[in-house]
Amino acid sequence: MNHDSYSDDTIRDILATVKTIAMVGASANTARPSYFVLKYLSERGFTMLPINPGLAGEAIHDLPVYASLADAPQPIDMVDVFRRSEAAGEVVDAALALATPPKVIWMQLGVRDDAAAARAEARGVKVVMNRCPKIEYGRLSGEIGWAGVNSRVLSAKKPIAGAGFQRLSIDKR
Repeated sequence: MNHDSYSDDTIRDILATVKTIAMVGASANTARPSYFVLKYLSERGFTMLPINPGLAGEAIHDLPVYASLADAPQPIDMVDVFRRSEAAGEVVDAALALATPPKVIWMQLGVRDDAAAARAEARGVKVVMNRCPKIEYGRLSGEIGWAGVNSRVLSAKKPIAGAGFQRLSIDKR
């Protein structure tokens, strides 16, 4: 797969089919991007499993934190890698070692490991690198446009009221 560019349909399909996301590198620090990405995705209906060995047993956004992917209490659809590129290979290998490997490995903005991606893809796991699922969800749903950011997606679809404010869906219908 070409990891320099992903089609909107590819990203939309991934975000529409995954339900459980393990975030490796989740942080309790409110200034860290992983903190608000975890919150955002949880509020969009994803089951979030924060993974951070230093915070294991604690909670982030009322979600229990696990020490490792192997400690996750349920099968994982997607592993979101919030670690530097040098650590991504180890995270991918841990994900592939699970009894039920995830369907997707997603490496955050600035994170890329082509060798690890090749290992995952050889096992049938989809890989996205150097992208943020929060940004992609917001862009494809149109929510990011509320802040004046050009999402490159045009829609006449009326926003749906929900949880106190309007939210859009990534569903193209």
